[in-house]
Amino acid sequence: MNVKISGANVLGEVKAIPSKSYAHRISICNFLAGKTPTANCGQFTSKDITATEQCLKDIAEGKFELDCGESGSTLRFLIPLCASIGGKFSLIGHGKLMERPNEELFNALKGHGVTAEKTDRIILNGKLTGGEFKIRGDISSQYVSGLLMALPSLKEDSKIVLIAPLASSPYVDITIEVLSNFGIKIEKTDYGFFIKGNQVYSGEVYPEGDWSNSAFFLVLGAISGDVTVSGLNLNSVQGDRAILDILKQSGALVQCEKNSVRVQKSALSHFTMDAENCPDLVPIASVLGANADGVTVINNVERLKIKESDRIQTTIDMLSRFGVRAESDGHSLKIYGGKAKGCEVDSHNDHRIAMSVAVMATRVEEHTVLTDAKAVEKSYPTFFEDFISVGGRVTNG
Repeated sequence: MNVKISGANVLGEVKAIPSKSYAHRISICNFLAGKTPTANCGQFTSKDITATEQCLKDIAEGKFELDCGESGSTLRFLIPLCASIGGKFSLIGHGKLMERPNEELFNALKGHGVTAEKTDRIILNGKLTGGEFKIRGDISSQYVSGLLMALPSLKEDSKIVLIAPLASSPYVDITIEVLSNFGIKIEKTDYGFFIKGNQVYSGEVYPEGDWSNSAFFLVLGAISGDVTVSGLNLNSVQGDRAILDILKQSGALVQCEKNSVRVQKSALSHFTMDAENCPDLVPIASVLGANADGVTVINNVERLKIKESDRIQTTIDMLSRFGVRAESDGHSLKIYGGKAKGCEVDSHNDHRIAMSVAVMATRVEEHTVLTDAKAVEKSYPTFFEDFISVGGRVTNG
């Protein structure tokens, strides 16, 4: 599906969609509590959330072949979960999912009764036992979160020993918060985490508003008008809440009241951002930088190469097609603010690139064509409906 997006001045309010990070974890904890493995998102869903819910339903029905879609969270959370259940599981994925690294997680499981083999799918065999799990924390926090959710159900006590610093630590904070709300105790230690065995999952937990997807509308307000996003926890542990500080640093007009954030257009200046704990913000923060004076610098972007697309390259490609200069040395990303022009941009099947293109296109006098716009369905199927509701101009392209 291609869409044509025209320049626009926006005004209005949208309600934050449920946090995908919370939803995955809530689904798994509901499953471990013996309940229907739902994400408790009401009528809202997305391809990633559906992938987790369906896999858990399949496990509950005794199925051993699981389709994780294109969801990295689904795959990496289910690997230790399936290992803890025991048996022979086959996990498949689509898009670039099976290209993402998982060897570190495989190695951690092998010393505990489980073998993992990767071909065009991942084959798990065996029954997980507790004990000491040594694992790097700097490749993906999802490895650690997956273990934290699976280990409390084992008979034995367990330790997670981090042999490299934990990256994207706010995602692990979300995991611990959700587990705590389900009655599970995780002890942080100087080496990593201690997890008592034989714990029982019990609770009724609902996802809070999603800061990562709300960031698109907050930046939209900063560059093209006046937008309010409601339904946000201003004290959230979500790392993507950093968008507030980024917007303030850029000079955007930001007002926070109870559970809502309003952002109004103003003269924007370049800023410096550390993407270590909020890598998902990089594409939309780059759009903010492209509409600011001077050179914006985003540091610690290395792990963006292993997302739905190589987001270093696809972000540069997106901006360059708009006529905005951007460059990277693999560690940092520089964006040179300038006037954008109409163009045609491919989403590269990446939901965050697709939504960033839509926001950027509102600043263009000519129209912009976004190809493969359906990529938004991965996390935010109603994005264009909300975009149009605040004045975004979209037609079939």
